[in-house]
Amino acid sequence: MTIHKEGYTSLALTVLFIMLLNAFVDYKFADVVWLRWFIYILSFALFIIVLQFFRNPSRTFTSGENLVICPADGKVVVIEETEEGEYFKDKRLQVSIFMSPVNVHINRNPISGVVKFFKYHPGKYLAAWNPKSSTENERTTTVVEHANGTPVLFRQIAGALARRIVWYIKEGDQVVQTEQFGFIKFGSRVDIFLPIGTKVNLQLDQVVKGGITILAELG
Repeated sequence: MTIHKEGYTSLALTVLFIMLLNAFVDYKFADVVWLRWFIYILSFALFIIVLQFFRNPSRTFTSGENLVICPADGKVVVIEETEEGEYFKDKRLQVSIFMSPVNVHINRNPISGVVKFFKYHPGKYLAAWNPKSSTENERTTTVVEHANGTPVLFRQIAGALARRIVWYIKEGDQVVQTEQFGFIKFGSRVDIFLPIGTKVNLQLDQVVKGGITILAELG
């Protein structure tokens, strides 16, 4: 396992904060042994939490020409037909994956193809499981066209804790299935919009792995 590049600054700031906090406690409360040990344990727990959040575990990825692979770790919270009003402006099959703070937060391309559309939207920070988060929160919208002509839309959505969305793609890029397209910090959600009638291989509340779990099969 390695640490994702998006975590370098956060980890450095965390270490700096821990060092300053411990130095202050050691100087100001040198005689209060229980308090010093409490701060040591708290500092260690904080470091581990931040470290695991930015982990980049080694994985054997799943691939397939007509497969849609889960773009993120998390739990399936939505599988339903809905109106997609930004790009398609018609009914699509929506699948949403909620990423808690303990999940790996790397986002991966669900299919290979050409990026036909990309847009960043500033917005609110509603809880990621709130249905309005799809249209009101800070988010990005990406549409990748598969080699067979099928467009798939996926959306990074910031949550109540997530305050920064990172993306590595732009319109016109040729992207490869399971390669990284972005990262969301501290709790978030990813929505995918597929053509009506697409065979979805997931169930509500199912726990999925980004780059591994098969989400759907394109017709």
